[in-house]
Amino acid sequence: MTMNFPVSLGMRRVLPAVALASAIAALTGCVVAPAYPVVPQGEVVYAPAPPPPLRTEVIPVAPSPVHVWINGYWGWGGGRYAWTPGYWAVPPHRGHVWHPYRWQQGPQGWYRGGGRWGPR
Repeated sequence: MTMNFPVSLGMRRVLPAVALASAIAALTGCVVAPAYPVVPQGEVVYAPAPPPPLRTEVIPVAPSPVHVWINGYWGWGGGRYAWTPGYWAVPPHRGHVWHPYRWQQGPQGWYRGGGRWGPR
């Protein structure tokens, strides 16, 4: 035996609005923030101390013969170092290689350079 309940016209208008509001509220919790502030390209950030030693990474099998492994690196932000793991990438142009990130000491502290594609 099936029971049918009458649904008023007002309820038909309210239910979609309630469902949309619930979905929006649920999805706002899905925003993922970076572990530390993202620095705009070209801006130099100084750290007061040298980075920790590089981590040893297990390099997975390349997705294709043209992919190049980009080693993980230490980034500085939020008053601390944070590790960014390595990943596979395709060079943007034929004959380009990855020039890895490297930390150097300068007069204002430690800063990261490199981390770009360029000619051999």
